[in-house]
Amino acid sequence: MIKTIENIELQYLTIDDYQALKQAMIEIYANMENTYWEESQILSLIKKFPEGQVVIKINGELAGCALSIMVDYDKFDDTHTYEDITGNFTFSTHNKEGDVLYGIDVFIKSEYRGLRLGRRLYDYRKELCETLNLKGIVFGGRMPNYHKYSETISPKEYLEKVKRKEINDPVLNFQISNDFHPSKILKGYLEGDANSGEFAVLLEWDNIYYQKKSKKASTKKTVVRLGLIQWQMRLYKDLEELMQQAEYFVDAVSAYRSDFALFPEFFNAPLMADHNHLPESQAIRELAKFTPVIVQKFSELAITYNINIISGSMPELKDGLLYNVGYLCRRDGTTERYEKLHVTPDEAKVWGMQGGNQIKTFDTDCGKIGVLVCYDSEFPELSRILAEEGMDILFVPFLTDTQNGYSRVRHCAQARAIENECYVAIAGSVGNLPKVNNMDIQYAQSMVFTPCDFSFPANGIKAEATTNTEMILIADVDLDLLKDLNQFGSVRNLKDRRTDIFEVKKL
Repeated sequence: MIKTIENIELQYLTIDDYQALKQAMIEIYANMENTYWEESQILSLIKKFPEGQVVIKINGELAGCALSIMVDYDKFDDTHTYEDITGNFTFSTHNKEGDVLYGIDVFIKSEYRGLRLGRRLYDYRKELCETLNLKGIVFGGRMPNYHKYSETISPKEYLEKVKRKEINDPVLNFQISNDFHPSKILKGYLEGDANSGEFAVLLEWDNIYYQKKSKKASTKKTVVRLGLIQWQMRLYKDLEELMQQAEYFVDAVSAYRSDFALFPEFFNAPLMADHNHLPESQAIRELAKFTPVIVQKFSELAITYNINIISGSMPELKDGLLYNVGYLCRRDGTTERYEKLHVTPDEAKVWGMQGGNQIKTFDTDCGKIGVLVCYDSEFPELSRILAEEGMDILFVPFLTDTQNGYSRVRHCAQARAIENECYVAIAGSVGNLPKVNNMDIQYAQSMVFTPCDFSFPANGIKAEATTNTEMILIADVDLDLLKDLNQFGSVRNLKDRRTDIFEVKKL
């Protein structure tokens, strides 16, 4: 290693660097024939893709280099060779409209190793990949120590032993430690690479920020503002007065430019007061008659106030059976239905309510969301299914009468945020309804939960309302932080699941 370092610089490769580059490659690849690129080839790379060719210089001397091209990866299968990917070493395969950054070469001169310079080159490639909005980085990694084991184990077995740290391969170890994951073994990849037996490991790095190009005039938000409505249960003379109060809250949260408005479970229960003389099972069926009108009104409010509304939940009759359902009313005018799958013993006994059968995520202009109504949040399998479908935010509209009931929802919701690496927003109702049987008292504290890692609050609480007080709660959540957590978190609850011994799936 050089003793005195006065300056380290990362620079674009220029043709003036060619002689130093050539000499470095001759030294590094001494065991291979045709070990360096011709000047005309380097000049071609620089002209085609200047930002893809970089060098590290220490005290003005070339210490390392990284060469790359952009390719339309679908045009190559996963059994390609180095000659295939480089267009017979002409780089004719470079495509400025390509979707993958392909690594052609990367090296650090021996006297400069130990300074983590290779990491700088890989970090530059990752940043370039993100800047260009490419799907990821791919390259064929050499297996320079394989020749020592080739008579006793296969390349696949060699790779597995390297991953388990039973065999030391400095090249593969370094690449794996830099978040590149091996996907397969390539046979006959680089002609003349005797140390690797001409095998290579196809290594990939996925750009978690990649956004598929859209022809629509729309943007995908990454910082999303949530508006939670902690609803006061009070008597209303009719549906119009109740919806007037609902519109007031939609107006309030949209004035703060919220992307979502979340209402609680059974927020419309006060309308049962006119039917309190009926048995509870009949009164709630009378309430169900309002549901189509409320959904239509919420859809109109979503458009008018430019906000996505999660309608909490309402009773709904379908084929003579009573369900607890809600609707996502998007600001583009579309609506989708969700169901409460697990009804509580009280809902089944008093109201004769049925559990639903549908569990799915919903695409929105602010990421992929899921909705679990109250009791459903206490069943971890449901949120895990939604997480596997790519859920970013889980909404939990709830209704609880006592503090212990609320605590079950609250603590389970926070667990869902941690184990599924997502945000969870819960909203409930407060106050009393003395003239509605089976809905007498309410207890709630609406909250927004996060995973627990360095980019999030240490206690996993992003925002919290005042207990048992009518109010709105506004909170911003950053979806990109979830992507970082999934790849680079202190722990990775989704990636580290032992899917080889268990799985959760919907039937």
